[in-house]
Amino acid sequence: MALYLLYTLVPLAWLLISATKTQQSLLSTSGLAFGGSFALFDNIAETFTHDGGIFLRWLGNTLLYVVVGAGGATVLATAAGYGLAKYRFRGRRAVFAVLLGAIAIPGTALAVPTFLMFSQMGLTNTPWAIIIPSLVSPFGLYLVWTYAVEAVPDELLEAARIDGAGEVRIFLKVTLRLLLPGVVTVALFSVVSTWNNYFLPLIMLSEPDWYPLTVGLNQWSAQASGVGAQPIYHLVITGSVITIVPLVIAFLLLQRFWQSGLTAGSVKQ
Repeated sequence: MALYLLYTLVPLAWLLISATKTQQSLLSTSGLAFGGSFALFDNIAETFTHDGGIFLRWLGNTLLYVVVGAGGATVLATAAGYGLAKYRFRGRRAVFAVLLGAIAIPGTALAVPTFLMFSQMGLTNTPWAIIIPSLVSPFGLYLVWTYAVEAVPDELLEAARIDGAGEVRIFLKVTLRLLLPGVVTVALFSVVSTWNNYFLPLIMLSEPDWYPLTVGLNQWSAQASGVGAQPIYHLVITGSVITIVPLVIAFLLLQRFWQSGLTAGSVKQ
């Protein structure tokens, strides 16, 4: 555990310390040593104002992709996973086989076919080129499916049907509350995956106004090479610190749902 914490925290410490340095002190001091002056707040202000405030646009784009793409993926995975777990229909095993196959295929292998398909539809260099692929989460669907099998008793569903509740009402009023820890897990996986998505936006987008933070920061980093290069490593590092803050907040706010799920049913009343 100590080695794992060291491996995890040292890069984070380097990132936080480096964000407090100016461009000059960043290149002239050790990675884990503070510079001569504390420039964190100046770096944050410069990050948001550099190049006409394009960083704020990239942040807004990333939030758009996460809210619509990851949010939609969570909704679809929850509904489909519950349906596959609790309803019997023809072709159910075939769906399971296709789902496992989709999980086994890496996303990078589908990037080029996806680009060609979206190019023919005229959707490249638009937000839909990022949002639509983000809506499909085979792993999230599988996770809800396996969780719903044990978390939602069939007897409870039958009791609700006997009381006259329709299937939609059962799903919204009964099932969602039982599936909440699993839904939160899928949501976090989807949010992190969409937030850190780099390769798909890189091939789908050519207009900087639609870049997410990952591609935008890489573009800033690339300015350090070539003729007439203007390194802005201090802004790249500060921007990287800003990008991890929303994810940390999301984990802190949603961890209570995992705790409630783990302890549910552990005490008889």
